[in-house]
Amino acid sequence: MDLDAIAGVAHTPDAAPNGTVLLTHGAGGNRDSPLLIRICDEWAGRGWLAIRYNLPYRRRRPKGPPSGSAATDQAGIAEAIGLAHDLGHGPVLAGGHSYGGRMTSMVVAEGTAADGTAVDALTLFSYPLHPPGKPERARTEHLPSITAPTVFTHGTADPFGSIEELRAAAALLGGPHTIVEITKARHDLGSKTLDVPALAVDAALTLLG
Repeated sequence: MDLDAIAGVAHTPDAAPNGTVLLTHGAGGNRDSPLLIRICDEWAGRGWLAIRYNLPYRRRRPKGPPSGSAATDQAGIAEAIGLAHDLGHGPVLAGGHSYGGRMTSMVVAEGTAADGTAVDALTLFSYPLHPPGKPERARTEHLPSITAPTVFTHGTADPFGSIEELRAAAALLGGPHTIVEITKARHDLGSKTLDVPALAVDAALTLLG
C-alpha cells in the first residue's frame, strides 16, 4: 500500500480490515499529532485500517499555519478518500481534528459517489465552529448538505464553540449525527478521566449500525 501521495501513515489491524478510516490534522499540526496516533491505534484495535495523513499545505512546509488555498487542501482530502475507496476494504470513514475535520466536512458536503468522495461516516474532532470570541463568524454554511452520519467529539471548554452552539450547528445536518462530550476538555481534547479515542470510535460504530 503506497501512501506517499498523501503523506500517510497506516495503522493496520491484525486481520482483514472491516473498513478504512482517514484522519487528518489541525491547522498547526501534522499527521504525527498524539491525538491522531491514539485514535488510529484505537481503530486498528477494532479491526479497521486507519490512515493519518498530512494535508497539502503541510506537505509543502513542516511548520506554520495553513498556506495557499483551502481548495488545495480539499483536493488533497478528495484524493485521500479516493485512495481509500480504491483499497476496497469496505466502509470508508473520514474526518480529522479542527481545521482538518472542517476541510473534510466541506469535501463530503459537495461530494458524490460518482466523483469518489462520498463516505459512509464523518468523524470530526473539535470542529471549529467559529474563531475564539467571534461567534458571529460561524462556519456552518455547508452543514445542511452533509447527509453522511456524523460524529462530533467536542470538549465542553472548547473556545472554538460551546456544546450548545455545536448542538445547534449539528441540527443543520442533512443526516444523522451524535455528539460525544468530553467534560472540561479544551480544543486539544485532553482529558485525564475519559478515554477520548474509545468514546469516539464507539460512537462512530454505533452510528454506522
